Amino acid sequence: MMITRPPPLADFATLALAALGHHTLRAGEIERGWSPDMLPVCLAALREAPAPHDARLQRLAAALRLSDAELLAVALCLVADTDPAAARALAEAQAPIGGSRPLCGLLASVLAPLGATVAGLACGAAVGCGLLRLGEEAAALAERSLSLPLHMIGVLTGRVTGWDQVRLQAPVSFALPDAIRAEAGARARALGAIPRAGLVLRCAAAGEALGVAHEVASALECGLARVEGEPPRGLAPWLIAAEALPIFMPRPGPGERWACPDLAPYAGPWIVAPGMDGAIDGDPQGPPPDDWTLPVPRPEERALLWRQAGLPAVESDRAATNFRQGAGRIAEAAARARIAATRAGRAVPDWRDVTEGVARGAATLDALARRGVGEVDDAALVLPPGLRDSLHRLLMRARVRERLAQGLGPAVAARYRPGLRALLVGESGTGKTLAAHWLATRLGLPLYRIDLAALTSKWIGETEKNLSAILAAAEHADVLLFFDEADALFAARTDVGDANDRFANAQTNYLLQRIEEFDGIALLASNSRDRFDPAFVRRLDAILEFPMPEAPARRALWCAHLGDAHALDDTALDRLAISVDLAGGHIRNVVLAAAARAVAETRRIGWEDIAQAARDEYAKLGRPAPELSR
Repeated sequence: MMITRPPPLADFATLALAALGHHTLRAGEIERGWSPDMLPVCLAALREAPAPHDARLQRLAAALRLSDAELLAVALCLVADTDPAAARALAEAQAPIGGSRPLCGLLASVLAPLGATVAGLACGAAVGCGLLRLGEEAAALAERSLSLPLHMIGVLTGRVTGWDQVRLQAPVSFALPDAIRAEAGARARALGAIPRAGLVLRCAAAGEALGVAHEVASALECGLARVEGEPPRGLAPWLIAAEALPIFMPRPGPGERWACPDLAPYAGPWIVAPGMDGAIDGDPQGPPPDDWTLPVPRPEERALLWRQAGLPAVESDRAATNFRQGAGRIAEAAARARIAATRAGRAVPDWRDVTEGVARGAATLDALARRGVGEVDDAALVLPPGLRDSLHRLLMRARVRERLAQGLGPAVAARYRPGLRALLVGESGTGKTLAAHWLATRLGLPLYRIDLAALTSKWIGETEKNLSAILAAAEHADVLLFFDEADALFAARTDVGDANDRFANAQTNYLLQRIEEFDGIALLASNSRDRFDPAFVRRLDAILEFPMPEAPARRALWCAHLGDAHALDDTALDRLAISVDLAGGHIRNVVLAAAARAVAETRRIGWEDIAQAARDEYAKLGRPAPELSR
């Protein structure tokens, strides 16, 4: 009897059970008179027109090139785990040796008409790629079981979920600029045209990279699965059945390489989001990966993103001008601004809420640097007129740095980057740190002070990796970086006398290159400009000299620090300005020490308080104190 079509309502599981001799479990689905000899014909017909719920299994079998015997073995393993009646039937058929999961020997006997053998099933493609799992029973191969991993049971029954180190990514909740969405579509078309094609998605913000990757996956009409660490066994068949493309998110450091794992037999596209550093090697069987560095949206695009995130038009335009941030970062900062406004009883966020949302979003830098606290206004910054003018010019350049190259010639525009690097040079206490805080206050940016002790390492390559992590996080968070005692990092290169000199020079070369490519604002402070490598000085946009204050500037410093909490007349202030030749930082120490005595005695600061505190400060400096008796 020749059957040219499968029995009514038949599927792969029914056919496998029928071959097992338990077709009564599927009453009405198998025509009477059916015998195992008809197995090849029935299976061929089912492959041509599978049942709707078998579509995933059929697609998976075709992609993995499973033999007919392996296909029905998978179907039988699946029904054993999902149908209690089938599990009991298998247990009865294999008693007393086996349980409710089919043994290799039983499957080889039942599927013999399809050319099945014990070795062919145990060592075939289904087991090799992780679709089927070979049991670890202490028995001969024929008496070892075959089963489906839980994640494969889920995906083959339509319940596509993550597993182990693999997580399905939900669509992002923030909008992307139209230009990036269009580019994502173009990259997706290129990925879909070539088997095993890869895309390197470079972005300092992991959330934004995931959002763009999801846009690429959507354009390819597939899901996005994030793979953490080493790909687990069975990833390839799961990706095929789930119709998902993998995204890997390693963090290679400068000079390090990351190689895409062998995903065969999966031949679809893949994405890697490594941050800004590291070299990426593609799939061994595929083409070299495409490399896409996500651009920062243009100011008008940022303004639209801020408005879409719920900010009023005025605050949106101002935020777009002040903060160079991507779509993901804007969405996060806007959400924090709305929370801050609600907490304060405001229906709509104002500028204070926006700046708080931006500052709180920079918390990723807290493990790498120390955040400066407090705002510095104009009255607190006492500087010579020329230096104040230079600082204002630096502020103006920081505000227009993004559009600075517009309209200029190709020699500028070809290599222009919107980063800003300035060196503040002067003796300790002359106001370098205060000026950095003033600049951050005027720009509305959080200031982070780099801890050089935590940054530098005796291990080769670790200092570069640490600096790269800080700069990448700072570019994403849009903060002002302040390197105090920067000459410890960017010192002049030396003649090579031994291996230590060679590695030190290599480290300096990398730091010079990386700071030049930095797209944020970096202020570096030092006591002397002569300690820096000449090549580094060329890379600076401005050098500001902070001199020791003259008598008029010292008087202004005394007034700015003392405020109204003192009992000194103008003559006393003039005498202090002339006699006490200290910089602003030391004057601050003197005022605080004098205030401690006065507050303890519940009175205003007097001359003797200042005089004693000044003597103590001079003693700290190892210098003789001037005569300050009344």
